[in-house]
Amino acid sequence: MRTTEIVDGFRQSAPYVNAHRGKTFVVMLGGEAMIQPGFRSIINDIALLNSLGIKIVLVYGARPQINQALEQHGLAAQYHNRIRVTDDDSFRLIKQVAGALQLDITARLSMSLSNTPMHNAQINVVSGNFVIAQPLGVDEGIDYHHSGRVRRIDVAGIRRQLDQNCIVLMGPVAASVTGESFNLTAEEIATQVATKLRADKMIGFTDIGGIVDEMGEIIAELMPNDAEKIMLALEEQPGACTATLAFLHAAISASRAGIPRCHLVSNSMNGALLQELFSRDGIGTQIVTEAAERLRAATINDIGGILDLIRPLEQQGLLVRRSREQLEMEIDQFVLIERDGLVIGCAALYPFPEENVGEFACLAVHPNYRDADRGTLLLKNIIQLARQRKYNTLFALTTRSIHWFLEHGFELKNVEDLPEKKQQLYNYQRRSKILALDLT
Repeated sequence: MRTTEIVDGFRQSAPYVNAHRGKTFVVMLGGEAMIQPGFRSIINDIALLNSLGIKIVLVYGARPQINQALEQHGLAAQYHNRIRVTDDDSFRLIKQVAGALQLDITARLSMSLSNTPMHNAQINVVSGNFVIAQPLGVDEGIDYHHSGRVRRIDVAGIRRQLDQNCIVLMGPVAASVTGESFNLTAEEIATQVATKLRADKMIGFTDIGGIVDEMGEIIAELMPNDAEKIMLALEEQPGACTATLAFLHAAISASRAGIPRCHLVSNSMNGALLQELFSRDGIGTQIVTEAAERLRAATINDIGGILDLIRPLEQQGLLVRRSREQLEMEIDQFVLIERDGLVIGCAALYPFPEENVGEFACLAVHPNYRDADRGTLLLKNIIQLARQRKYNTLFALTTRSIHWFLEHGFELKNVEDLPEKKQQLYNYQRRSKILALDLT
């Protein structure tokens, strides 16, 4: 990788580092991920998130490990309504498997070899009775024995550990108020913990890198209802990925409970977790409560993002330079497109109410997002705003985008056609072309 690529990558990830710092992520690490060759890289990446100031709750599952242990001891895995039936013999093995995995994950998070990303990380991993369980009981005459569900989450206890920059580690076995232990699913624990903590993200892993469409391409973003349709279809398919189904169950419930983003990423692709969280377009599938990209009015808090967007265009002479102070005074005139907290497009509508005219100005779209007609989307929004204000005309000044405006119905005009105040400000050295759109 050339130096410039490293620098570009680092700069691109910086806004996400800032955005994620101090946030709470619940990571659901299924047993399927732990048998992958890339498991060590996943642990390293989770440790890196912790070192960047992200609060991590790591919930691990053990479904394949438990089934393997049962098979080795001649015990059949029993299920009723897709829920494991945990009798005495099975539960003895489950506790052994879960305990061994907890020690293994803790040991891996404690590594500090000089040739690993965890060198000098000094991560504290905390496990405890943060989840209180209760038995599932009997259903349709089937006794679930030691299978249980979440009764209560110790939210205050978890937050105390997260505030100390500890990784909170939870497994599939939890105690009850009666002093018994029960076998729970990792997806239920992850969902309940994320919901009760009001986590910012829930993250899961799958063998196939995300949810795929009919063409085999990964779907970048799904709303909960669409994800549920896919989940129900997968449940009817023999051999469907268990980890994917488990995550979909958890993500749909978490999204409907208010968790903004649930990410599903590959458990085998090196660095998939980091690419999903620290790049603009990600690499896996998001289950979202609202679209990652939205058009809205700008606020004073958007000044920095707008400046980052327009400065390169000002330096190229494509936009007239605006100071921070000027932007602060004019921010109410701006609309923007935001994607995951980043400003990727903006435009302004400057009023000339005396002549019932508006100016379309300061159109800018991030270079990585210029292939999806976002400029047109901003123009249509400004036109709508101008019509709401009963303007008769919308005009624009440009030096390079003449044909784009003509394609959108604008016509070339003269300086004399501008509002009087704008005529006085017209820069004859810049020689911008004047275009206008009739709104009547």
